[in-house]
Amino acid sequence: MANLKMPEVNTVFIAGNLTKDPVLRQTRNGTPVANFSIASNRRFRNSDNQWQEDVCYVGVVAWNKLAESCNSKLEKGSAVLVEGELQSRTWQLEDGGSRSAVEIKARRIQFLSKWRDDVDDNDHHTDSDDDFSFNAIDFNDDHNSYDTFATEASDSEKTHEF
Repeated sequence: MANLKMPEVNTVFIAGNLTKDPVLRQTRNGTPVANFSIASNRRFRNSDNQWQEDVCYVGVVAWNKLAESCNSKLEKGSAVLVEGELQSRTWQLEDGGSRSAVEIKARRIQFLSKWRDDVDDNDHHTDSDDDFSFNAIDFNDDHNSYDTFATEASDSEKTHEF
């Protein structure tokens, strides 16, 4: 038993709606980073067989072109599907105390709501039977192609400071 190694798995998928507009900032070296939080609802029956709803609020951080895309395409209430990894961070407060948070470092974000700014109809697929469209962009540095998901840049962003 002592020779068994625990697998290193840290992948999260969550769907929800933005609780506020994304906040776009830049690191000291100019790398764009966007932060936002989503609310993910879960419905269940309690012990009295009555429907209950529980809301989970989760912070999300996106880097580079994904951050810029989130900032320009998302707003409070936008529906998204986020795929990424959990990360924890700690920071110092001005009064000397410290805070910590667990958030999702986004690898991919699928936009499930209409984009908030003017977009050519050829840039996304619309399901005419529903009141929303699935807008998802894959930004590759090598070319300007659009694919199924929006993706993050390299892992080097993990060490950027503000």
